[in-house]
Amino acid sequence: MAAPGAEQTIHRDPALFYWILLPITIVMILTGVLRHYATVLLHTPPKPASNLLESRERQAILRGINLRNNANAALTTSSFNARKEYLIDSYKKGTFLKGGPESRGQAAANPMSDPAAMEGMMGMMKGNMAMMIPQTLIMSWINAFFAGFVILKLPFPLTVRFKSMLQAGVLTRDLDVRWVSSLSWYFLCLFGLQSVFIFILGNENAASQMAQQMAQMNPGANANPFGPGQDPDKMFQAEAENLEVQEHWSVLDEADERLLQIYVN
Repeated sequence: MAAPGAEQTIHRDPALFYWILLPITIVMILTGVLRHYATVLLHTPPKPASNLLESRERQAILRGINLRNNANAALTTSSFNARKEYLIDSYKKGTFLKGGPESRGQAAANPMSDPAAMEGMMGMMKGNMAMMIPQTLIMSWINAFFAGFVILKLPFPLTVRFKSMLQAGVLTRDLDVRWVSSLSWYFLCLFGLQSVFIFILGNENAASQMAQQMAQMNPGANANPFGPGQDPDKMFQAEAENLEVQEHWSVLDEADERLLQIYVN
């Protein structure tokens, strides 16, 4: 145990860098690249709407989401309020439902009997398997060959709260929090290689779990925003509540006064 205020020193074999740290990093990068191309190959394009009413139902919910997310960029307060009132009224009346307002309250269709819903569930299952299988194999590989190794020391101070995150698999109470174990290095690579994947694969890559989660939260224009077994009417009601509590401000408000202030000053 090091004395209080003294620098803690551990004599490590320099070969740890070449035989543990570097292989884990390279394997994580290669796994991310392979995961990206596996996801691209397994990706099933969303089934387009079968008719105009179904397409309108899908686009209506996306219209409300886009209004909440992007209204502050260009719309004035009066324009936002007009769109907001129209969408809320239409959502509550069931105007955008493909079966019309009279279809409200009907039980949702069984997803097992809907081919489109089955394809959506299979696509989600493929994406989850492409994430889970490589992570399980790599973690088993690290636990089998590199468990219990301390491989590097961070050059900046940290609080003791980071000890459990940086020293997973090393049960040493008095070890300085800046030392990083091999298993913790795996987790750091898992969440810290986003910039590397963007540099190698571009912004629209499927190498990271975060990218897949963002894609699920922000569906594209051709994707079906209604998941298997979901009731469109309930989603419309929820979106109407979100719009009701939405507070709007516009970058165009008092733009003329701000412009005059620039030239006056």
